[in-house]
Amino acid sequence: MANPILDPNAPAFTRRYMNLADPRLGAKALFASDEFFAPKERMLDPQPAVFIPGKYDDHGKWMDGWETRRKRTTGHDYCVVRLARPGVIHGVDLDTSHFTGNFPPAASLEACYAEGDVPEDSADWQIIVLAMTLQGNQHHYVEVNDARPFTHLRVNLYPDGGLARLRVYGQPKRDWARIERGGLVDLAAIENGAYLVAANNQHFGPASQMLMPGRGVNMGDGWETRRRREPGNDWAIVALAQPGLIRKIEVDTAHFKGNFPDRCSLQAARVTGGTDDSLITQAMFWPVLLNEQKLQMDHVHSFEVEPASLGPITHVRFNIFPDGGVSRLRLWGELA
Repeated sequence: MANPILDPNAPAFTRRYMNLADPRLGAKALFASDEFFAPKERMLDPQPAVFIPGKYDDHGKWMDGWETRRKRTTGHDYCVVRLARPGVIHGVDLDTSHFTGNFPPAASLEACYAEGDVPEDSADWQIIVLAMTLQGNQHHYVEVNDARPFTHLRVNLYPDGGLARLRVYGQPKRDWARIERGGLVDLAAIENGAYLVAANNQHFGPASQMLMPGRGVNMGDGWETRRRREPGNDWAIVALAQPGLIRKIEVDTAHFKGNFPDRCSLQAARVTGGTDDSLITQAMFWPVLLNEQKLQMDHVHSFEVEPASLGPITHVRFNIFPDGGVSRLRLWGELA
């Protein structure tokens, strides 16, 4: 099965928003009604599910996901997941990769907002995905239209079976009123609510990974384009978490050695109105925030910028020349 992040048929929300169910960011499977064949934690693994022929354990066939035993009583199986950040959910992927005769015929999702680690018995669970039919060995992408922030999910399987992966794409909620004025905040951080609008090529790695916390763990943890065989350059457009005045830019090429870009530059604008799709053409003509800069392999590059000429911005176009891989992009700025 294709990696959903790079799956050309996956909806835009899978590339645009962070996975709020990513355990690397703090998400956790808290409780499952049953996990006889495969543990609930496996369902949140950031890597695509794999199938290993001939691999068995004490409980039977080893499966890469969460799998319950065959239910011989009434009711259904469920699992409660604490999201990495409280956030607004824009879409989910219920992935049954490699589950063929053992996938659930149907599933639904509920969500709640709870202050503690574990929701109280009185938690107000809201249905965000109505019970839907599932197929074996495929991704089920479902858009969610609910502006409320949630902290926990309950995945219901009807009546039992296996789910390879759960992805929950959304925007974290931050209390911006508590940010000290004049202090610098990374306005390109996905955990602050920034997101990828578009990128011209993401052959080896999704551009949204540049916005993830921490340094990249390997060459797969960043944005990498194919080798460019025509004129021009590769680019990615990022919507900032909040409008701001950019003071400092960091471009990290960690782990990219024979394939880092030769140079990079940034254009920026304050955008009001229009759609994300309409920005792709506009961005070519945005004013320059950072002139072309030479890059090195496996290195954190820091650039100070004077934002006065552009004023507060909401979006940037990050250009790499001609192609290659970048691990992280940080845009430190003051809130406008």
